[in-house]
Amino acid sequence: MSTSTSAPNSDRLIIAGKDYGSRLLVGTGKYKDMDETARAIEASGAEIVTIAVRRTNIGQNSDEPNILDVLPPDRYTILPNTAGCYDVDTAVRTCRLARELLDGHNLVKLEVLGDEKTLFPDVMATLKAAEILVKDGFEVMVYTNDDPIVARELEAIGCVAVMPLAAPIGSGLGIRNPLNILTIVENAKVPVLVDAGVGTASDAAEAMELGCDGVLMNTAIAAARNPILMASAMRKAIEAGREAFLAGRMPAKRFASASSPIEGLFF
Repeated sequence: MSTSTSAPNSDRLIIAGKDYGSRLLVGTGKYKDMDETARAIEASGAEIVTIAVRRTNIGQNSDEPNILDVLPPDRYTILPNTAGCYDVDTAVRTCRLARELLDGHNLVKLEVLGDEKTLFPDVMATLKAAEILVKDGFEVMVYTNDDPIVARELEAIGCVAVMPLAAPIGSGLGIRNPLNILTIVENAKVPVLVDAGVGTASDAAEAMELGCDGVLMNTAIAAARNPILMASAMRKAIEAGREAFLAGRMPAKRFASASSPIEGLFF
């Protein structure tokens, strides 16, 4: 976790030794077309874009449009993910395919899902897949539940970032268990990024105010009535939440506290 008190313009997100100016990471699913995808990501200011390898063409199908044509890897850090994988072997194979398609690219987002209804992570399978991928030279950013013990184990395996859910994927429910997220943040030595469940700008700001190093989202932007405008709102919320965290909020109090002192009144 970053605890820097430097000015926001010099406060950078560092993942796997590379630094980024934006702490907002975005996905590419659910947009109406590639043009909207590209415009929303541009408006978000994101520098890391995650792509579901099993659902999106990044070169594995020459007969379909390649999303990398509108999201060039020389401009964005492409983060292939294993969305749609429900077992260890499929997740590992998907990461290896992505590395081959992206010329040796090792940064991946691992998710191994437990069932189709909740899309909660299968924690045991996630731990196994993470261990295999780390040993195979991958830099693993890992989607997990909001359990601080599991987060600790994933970090110990060697994952470069831990990504606890705020709420179920695509639910837009916001951060349901902020205390668990806070515990993960307080104990992590790698970046902690909220992944899944953010619905609107205030949710993103809350994650950053808890001290998270970043937020990854897709549906919150893509499913908005105006995705480009929502992407812009999310960009501002991430920046404001980070500044608030660095500034240090005032202590919460049960009773009122006058903004102006009573002593020294003129009448």
